[in-house]
Amino acid sequence: MDSLLVTLGVVILIFSLLGVGTWIFAGLVLVAIGSLVLMGDFNFQRVGVTLSRILFRAGNSWELSAIPLFIFMGELIFRSDISERLFKGLEPWAAKIPGGILHTNVLGCTLFAAVSGSSAATTATIGKITTNELKARGYDRQLSIGSLAGAGSLGLLIPPSIVMIVYGVQAEVSISKLFMAGILPGLLIAALYISYIVCVSLLDPTKAPSDHRSDPISAWQSCKLLSPILLLIFIVIGSIYSGIATPSEAAAVGVAAALILLTVERQLTWDLFRDALQASVLSSVMVCSILVCAALLATAVGYLHIPQELASTIATMHLSPALLILILAIFYIVLGLFLDGISITVMSLPIMLPLVVQAGFDPLWFGIFLVIMVELGQITPPVGFNLFVLQGLTGESMGRVALAAMPFFLLMCFSAVLISIFPIIVTWLPDLVMSQ
Repeated sequence: MDSLLVTLGVVILIFSLLGVGTWIFAGLVLVAIGSLVLMGDFNFQRVGVTLSRILFRAGNSWELSAIPLFIFMGELIFRSDISERLFKGLEPWAAKIPGGILHTNVLGCTLFAAVSGSSAATTATIGKITTNELKARGYDRQLSIGSLAGAGSLGLLIPPSIVMIVYGVQAEVSISKLFMAGILPGLLIAALYISYIVCVSLLDPTKAPSDHRSDPISAWQSCKLLSPILLLIFIVIGSIYSGIATPSEAAAVGVAAALILLTVERQLTWDLFRDALQASVLSSVMVCSILVCAALLATAVGYLHIPQELASTIATMHLSPALLILILAIFYIVLGLFLDGISITVMSLPIMLPLVVQAGFDPLWFGIFLVIMVELGQITPPVGFNLFVLQGLTGESMGRVALAAMPFFLLMCFSAVLISIFPIIVTWLPDLVMSQ
């Protein structure tokens, strides 16, 4: 059967099943089985034997163990008062910049992203503190909501990142290198957000009114308030880059550090532990089941020779690398309107990665590019998770929240353009560390 028809058939199967509300993990399995039976001339016995082996192998991947552990660490921090102290510690520093404490959204999300790995968790944790506080102090509501929506997505880019782990497992790229590669692009996006807030505040001072605290705190007090989150970042990231622990082991180290920290501060209660564990199990089962079932789809796609045939077809079209990346960017933005980031990654990678490699792009660079594309989906309706979180926190309509996020969506698009023009932004830090 013609490769284009086979590819079209697989795509139609995927969107048909998702369109009728099929659970994503079930849809992936059904597409894998249906593709092999209808287009690969497999009988059901052969499909069962083949997919059972893939299911066992994918489910026993050691790298997957990092996902529930990083989620658990984020849930523990989310339920403590560390996020409140994070806001109070950042406030005196943010107040010195035009835009005032609006910058706590960006700075807070940037720091919390380094211990969370989840965009929704980052947005919810920082948002539960800043949204009402900024409203009470007279800051522009649209700018407040938009900056939080954009900055919350940094939970996927700044390590540790669940999406990076998923990509690394699927693409067989070093997760440690991916974590390093995400640092500078993450800081770049945060700097773009801060610059935008500064410019808007200077052009229209009413959006960020002068705010004089009645109880200013010293730099020492500020550092003391920030110390728990900084300590966790140092322990988790430091254990990876020092070579003491792999990313999976660092996740366990982070959980242990969070539990010890909460115990020392007398915040670790049975209720907190139970709630964090329950939430982590639900999230982890969802993520890991999708990832394991996606391995079945990737296997089916491989048996049908779709990646190789598509790569050959694209090669004969003589598309420039820039045009290919532009087409992929549009494709991912459209997918982001309907699917969550992990689903986008696991469903598209078996087909897209060979095309990208064929065009001469570094898989490490493409991993960061893909994460940024996934981040864009977090702040676009109708399935933008960050928008749902903010709608619940603020009580605003989905349309108003999405409109507030639009400037930050465009800034993130600009960051994708920058790393495409200057790929050294992504590769410089991993190359520097690995050369030493």
